[in-house]
Amino acid sequence: MNSPRYKAALIGCGNRSRKHVESYEHVPEAALTACCDLIEERRAGHAAEYGLTAYADAAEMIERERPDIVHIVTQPADRAELMHLVADLEVPASVVEKPLAAGVTDWRSLVALERRSSTRFTVSHQFRWHIDLTRCREALQSGRLGAVRFLETSCGMNVSNQGTHALNYVMSLNGDARVHTLFGTASGMSGSDPTHPAPDTSVAHLLFDNGVRCLWHHGTTAPLIGDPATTYQHVRVAAYAERGRVLYEEFRNWEIVGPDGTECGHVGATWNANNLLAQAGLTRATLNWLEDGAALPGTNLNQSLHEFKTVLALYASTLRRQPIELASFEPEDDLFEQLTAVLS
Repeated sequence: MNSPRYKAALIGCGNRSRKHVESYEHVPEAALTACCDLIEERRAGHAAEYGLTAYADAAEMIERERPDIVHIVTQPADRAELMHLVADLEVPASVVEKPLAAGVTDWRSLVALERRSSTRFTVSHQFRWHIDLTRCREALQSGRLGAVRFLETSCGMNVSNQGTHALNYVMSLNGDARVHTLFGTASGMSGSDPTHPAPDTSVAHLLFDNGVRCLWHHGTTAPLIGDPATTYQHVRVAAYAERGRVLYEEFRNWEIVGPDGTECGHVGATWNANNLLAQAGLTRATLNWLEDGAALPGTNLNQSLHEFKTVLALYASTLRRQPIELASFEPEDDLFEQLTAVLS
């Protein structure tokens, strides 16, 4: 067996990090060797369970281990600072959990980082590599369904918690065309998660640069497609084309309807296994980008910064009660504080 070509390390040993670690079973070209967490119990637990070297300090881990790729799996408020650290220490690549920013200030700092850094950052919208979403995307790319006319996507959690996932997945069905204009609104802050702060519910109409339109809906008023008691089981994306349509529901079903009939299946029974495969797909795409600079993954930092700007445009549209053109949009530093004051 060939030795792995790449060395990986992990920052953040919470529950979400386990999928990052365990996905390396499907990444034979790399080996995860070290982990870091401020909480001793968590880093020691990962070290014992997965055979990793544990560190309390991220900079020390990177300087000693010299990893080719670092996974940042911390709370949103910590991610921008750690991304700057990873870039300053010249780590070649990094996978970052979503959302990559906690507000306008973080977003601005990461825009500047993306312009100066040689580190190749990707954001963990891992289900872009899910086998069933991939088959839907390939059906559209084949041309047999004709041109995409309209998109819709929704999720049961708020725009910070799942809305960026939903946006990235639906954009993958539209060739990752950029958002030109957004018109939206939001309501309520009573259920806002302190780690993923956002309105309780929000909805927006998007116009993309290629003329395709999309309905983007999150939170308490979004469609329920799974167990009503579990807010996270309602992510869905759909594309309607000239001669057919595709549907992907993260925990339930997928469907491709075209001139030759219907293909369909059930996602939920294999969600955990496919989650690991999708996470591995993201990691392998990031490593492939190191080898081929033209192989740009659809969750690269530049793309993800545009998607987070779309979230900020949703907040601004709510406050201004008018459409927002993203090219000319410059969010105020206290945009979220303004929104909180109004919605509270």
